[in-house]
Order: sequence, then structure tokens, then C-alpha cells
Amino acid sequence: MTLIDFYVLQSQDINERHRFACRYIEKAVRQGNRVLVATQDQNMSQAFDELLWSFRPESFIPHRVLGNEPSAENLEPVVISHDQDDIEHHDVLVNLTQGRPAFFSRFKRMAEIVVQNEPILSSTRDNFKYYRSRGYPLKTHTMK
Repeated sequence: MTLIDFYVLQSQDINERHRFACRYIEKAVRQGNRVLVATQDQNMSQAFDELLWSFRPESFIPHRVLGNEPSAENLEPVVISHDQDDIEHHDVLVNLTQGRPAFFSRFKRMAEIVVQNEPILSSTRDNFKYYRSRGYPLKTHTMK
């Protein structure tokens, strides 16, 4: 069963949500995980792709946007998608949508990153209730 972690940030800035996601992904990849990042739409996928390249000068996280030119061997540990699943990535799902990806339950872990922005607070509260009502193991981490 998917373990779901909620990371609650004190910031209202949506960009801080994305920067936290980059740090989280970097750590997950260092631990040998393959990560799928679910985004809201194509614009968010492209913006997050650019952020992964630039969020820290000393960091390199091999990744691609799903649907763009695929690599020959699909070796990137991170894929970003706004409308597709990638069955090659099943360790960690980072949900940056305002809903629940239909395929979340096939992952070992999922991260929901919360900022103090009303639409995101509302959607992650709804997600929390949904997961809890279905018996998923939940952890909440308040980040300072």
C-alpha cells in the first residue's frame, strides 16, 4: 500500500512548493528511487523541467518531460508528466496537481507538498481526507 507523506511548508509562495519538490526529488534519486512528478498542465511541466535544471548550480538530476522525445533506454530516474503515467517509474510519486493522480496507488511512496495558498490547501485537505478514508498510511511533516 502506498505510503503518503504530506510536507507542510509555512510559505504561501507556490514557487517554494516547487523548490521543496526539487530538493525532495534530489534526495529520493540519491537513495536510488525512480520518481514521477505529476503536474497540473503542460506549462507547469515545462516550468518544473527548467527548475530541475537550475534550482541548485551544483546539482544534476537527469530527467525528462514525458511525451517529449523519449530516451532510447528510458534511463532517466525522473520523469515529469501532466497527463500520462509511466510504468517504468514506480518508487516515488510527487503530486504537484490540485487533485489525485488516478495511478497514485501503484507507487511505493507519494509526496504531497502543501503551501499556505488557499487553492492548494483546499485540494491537499481533500486529498488527505480521501486517503485517510481508504486506509492509506499517512504521515504529516511540518517544515520550518
